[in-house]
Amino acid sequence: MLQPSEYTYGGKSNQPASTPNTFTPVKTVSAPVEQATIGRSLVIKGELSGSEALYIDGRIEGKISLPDNRVTIGRNGSVVANIIAREVVVMGKVSGNIECSDRVDIRSEGSVTGDVSTVRISVEDGAVLKGGIEVRSSERKQQAPAKAAETPKTEHAKAAATHA
Repeated sequence: MLQPSEYTYGGKSNQPASTPNTFTPVKTVSAPVEQATIGRSLVIKGELSGSEALYIDGRIEGKISLPDNRVTIGRNGSVVANIIAREVVVMGKVSGNIECSDRVDIRSEGSVTGDVSTVRISVEDGAVLKGGIEVRSSERKQQAPAKAAETPKTEHAKAAATHA
């Protein structure tokens, strides 16, 4: 960008007579996303766990456990593992079961072979999904089995009290 000269020629300033543009663009600053990346050429065999989001563009074999975070399988990513995460986005290939506490998103170029258990699921046109799907409610079903387990005990106690 051209900067006005500090020197003057013939007693006159080289700056234009008009008022310069005083518009200052607003800088948008967002918090950086803590996300680990497994690059294209990386191959990992074993168990992955941690407390940050993970982007996979390489190959992983084993188990991925990030229960409070997002796992994204990129277009070049290949995963042969069971995945436990808060959110999973599949744009590459996954062979294994997926268990999510929030949602699974299988994009049009994504492929999943395995069972999926989640609260919300999105499968775009063109995506491949081979396996079972369990869509559960977020809180109600987790509390319901505990109440159901208490009910027989209560009925048994009532029956014992009537026979006594």
